[in-house]
Amino acid sequence: MMMRYKEEKEAKKEGFRKYLETSGAVDALTKVLVALYEQNDKPSSAVEFIQQKLSCPSIPEYEKLQAEFSDLQIKYNELLAAHQRTCKELEEIKSSHVLATVSTKETTDSESPKDGL
Repeated sequence: MMMRYKEEKEAKKEGFRKYLETSGAVDALTKVLVALYEQNDKPSSAVEFIQQKLSCPSIPEYEKLQAEFSDLQIKYNELLAAHQRTCKELEEIKSSHVLATVSTKETTDSESPKDGL
């Protein structure tokens, strides 16, 4: 019974190792760790170095990006609302222009003499 459990556990570990290798995670981590190893002046935080090399923002950077995103979302919503108002106004202007043109054309047609009459 104990032997079967160990075999299952080893098979599970091996499957996970293969997954990490085929997904490129092992290569990415190896490159980052080699870069950290080769640093003459070791960074104060190895974790932040790894995050930076893996293109992960630090917590302060993440919070800054979240705040910037919120500001941009508000500005986007304001601009979208202004755009929608402007489109509505444009449609109203077009409609009134079409009505004025039709009205002027009807007046002009009824006042112009007909040929041959």
